Amino acid sequence: MRPEPKEKIDARAYRVWQLNGWTTGVIFASITLTLFIVGNLFDWPQFIWIIGAVVTLLIVVFFVFVIPGIRMKRWRYEVFEEEVDIQHGVLVTKRTLIPMVKVQQVDTEQGPYLKKYGLATVALSTAAGRHEIPALSQEVAAQLRDQIAKLARVTENDI
Repeated sequence: MRPEPKEKIDARAYRVWQLNGWTTGVIFASITLTLFIVGNLFDWPQFIWIIGAVVTLLIVVFFVFVIPGIRMKRWRYEVFEEEVDIQHGVLVTKRTLIPMVKVQQVDTEQGPYLKKYGLATVALSTAAGRHEIPALSQEVAAQLRDQIAKLARVTENDI
């Protein structure tokens, strides 16, 4: 079996994933608040919104404090002349080898949280699907995109 890929994603990814966790928590808190309001209007038992509050708290703790650390430890990638090796996962570690000859398109992307922290995601498209290397510094992402495009012989018009 191969050794795990050498390259890690940027350390600022931890904070971005925490913000994503807080966003998820706000959504679940809104649902819990709605349960509370509707429950009071229709005299539902209190345990319904209490269960919602407990579930929301567990989700926030899990997505803000547990998952980002695990993702940071597991995310690895490495670019070789013939393939891209990606490893990631939370409960199950997934290892993907993407042959360069199968790469059809390489993009860099930024959502609002990534942009705030100066990070970008490199997205590789193949006929079989899409693969991402998230949360790289903008400079590293641009260099990686160009390197993969060159190795895969993707032209500027394809990007």
